[in-house]
Amino acid sequence: MSTLEIRDLHAGVTDAAGETLEVLRGVDLTISSGQTHAIMGPNGSGKTTLAYAIAGHPKYQVTKGSVTLDGEDVLAMSVDARARAGLFLAMQYPVEVPGVSVSNFLRTAITAVRGEAPKLRTFTKELREAMDELQMDPSFAQRNLNEGFSGGEKKRHEILQLELLNPKIAILDETDSGLDIDALKVVSAGINRFREDAEHGVVLITHYTRILRYVQPDFVHVFVGGRIVEEGGSELAEELETSGYERFVKGDAAA
Repeated sequence: MSTLEIRDLHAGVTDAAGETLEVLRGVDLTISSGQTHAIMGPNGSGKTTLAYAIAGHPKYQVTKGSVTLDGEDVLAMSVDARARAGLFLAMQYPVEVPGVSVSNFLRTAITAVRGEAPKLRTFTKELREAMDELQMDPSFAQRNLNEGFSGGEKKRHEILQLELLNPKIAILDETDSGLDIDALKVVSAGINRFREDAEHGVVLITHYTRILRYVQPDFVHVFVGGRIVEEGGSELAEELETSGYERFVKGDAAA
């Protein structure tokens, strides 16, 4: 069993002048194996900053607090060490990498995380099976990484990485954005396959409840003004669908 613990996390974005604009203002959150947490909030509330700060993006500076995975200091780790320790981030806007095929990227990533290269025959079989589950054409493996991908293709590829890299804790940032209903069902099914293993924990960052109809969260956290302002079960997501974030935004402004 694994546990990601976030305590009093403050972080911000470094501007061109080298100054850090605070975005996160004291986040406390614990994610354990077998749990799915949904983080919901309006645009600009700091949800992506939280994901990037945990993953180690260089533009996002942690100014206070701690992040540990199974007692190990995540913030002291390099980005690749965080991945090897068992953290995974599916980005909202994956980067295009011309000249690098999906297949080569995935095999290189697996090698880096596992510490040894998988046998080519084994890797090819794993890749083919995972792509079949995600209803991806076999030719997709030979395309340049994210180059010219549709929104649905980018998100399926993120879930393909998730299934092959098999992390302990997966942070999925706006995985439902840009998906039509068919792609949403396929991507959600991939997340649910990952969740079937009780050793895995999931954090779903989203604006909307539509993905939560297919991926049932155990906990829902409302994120406003760089901090968690409300917590509950899946019923909280339904309340947000009805009433929106207005009362939380007003409450944060008053505070």
